[in-house]
Amino acid sequence: MKSDRLLSILLLLQTRGRVPARELADRLEVSVRTIYRDVEALSASGVPVYAERGRHGGIELLAGFRTDVTGLTADESRALFILAAQGAHAALGLDAALGSALRKVMAALPAPHRPAAEVTSRRILVDATRWKGGPQRAVDLEVLQDAVFSDRRLRLRYRHSGDAEPSTYTVDPYGLVSKAGVWYLVADRRGRPRLFRADRVRTADVLPDPVKRRPGVELGDVWEVLRRQVEERPGGLDVTVRVQRSRLDMFLRLNASSLSALPEDDGASAWVLARLSYGSLREARTLLAFGDTVEVLEPPEARAELAGAAAAISAVYEGD
Repeated sequence: MKSDRLLSILLLLQTRGRVPARELADRLEVSVRTIYRDVEALSASGVPVYAERGRHGGIELLAGFRTDVTGLTADESRALFILAAQGAHAALGLDAALGSALRKVMAALPAPHRPAAEVTSRRILVDATRWKGGPQRAVDLEVLQDAVFSDRRLRLRYRHSGDAEPSTYTVDPYGLVSKAGVWYLVADRRGRPRLFRADRVRTADVLPDPVKRRPGVELGDVWEVLRRQVEERPGGLDVTVRVQRSRLDMFLRLNASSLSALPEDDGASAWVLARLSYGSLREARTLLAFGDTVEVLEPPEARAELAGAAAAISAVYEGD
């Protein structure tokens, strides 16, 4: 453990320059006293490291000192070669850079670890796209990337789902997120977090104004807030249904986001009870896709909504 910690300190200092002892202690989950003992151990082993106390002090390597040690364990070497779907890198224009980087990493790996890393790259594949996602609108991330990396504001023409015409927004971007094969721009609009699907951006212009992000807030923080807003959106309608056992697996898979809780299944009954939560009465119409294998038991207004929708569909097909 100590040797791993010493190597971590060395690589952090090599990457970051001067780092406060408290920050190193927090990142490595040890005390400040332990950090100073580790610095002494590094110095005794010939590493030109020194500590400066005081308000602006910290721990630092002698200027110009570099080490080519990778410090990678066998598991870390494998982890580097288990990467996200190539589509994500292609969308960012980084496919060639990724291949070049992996070749350099392979060359830098300790010789005993190279075979394991090479086998991992051939035996493990991560595909982040969903099954049968259907045709997707082409996404041009170039302008969004420019704004993100140059710390500039963006003016978007953005079409919301269901809107005939796009709306115009001026936003302060934090970054881009790829979730299940879909790219999102995470940004503030008037100081409040917003999520924009990249494939709904009709035009994007980088403005000369510098971005105005909230102090101390990072991309991961904003994404967590927005993710929870989507996943924990409160439902306004509680619906109880019964599902034929033969369709239960598909029912649970397609309605996972609306389930209030996993159904209690005794494994013997022909029908299984399930409880769902919807944002509106009209959303319950999605259950019609299951035909007579799903029946709404309550509330009565949900039964009436589905009965009315089914009657309207029947009327369409009763004509010549």
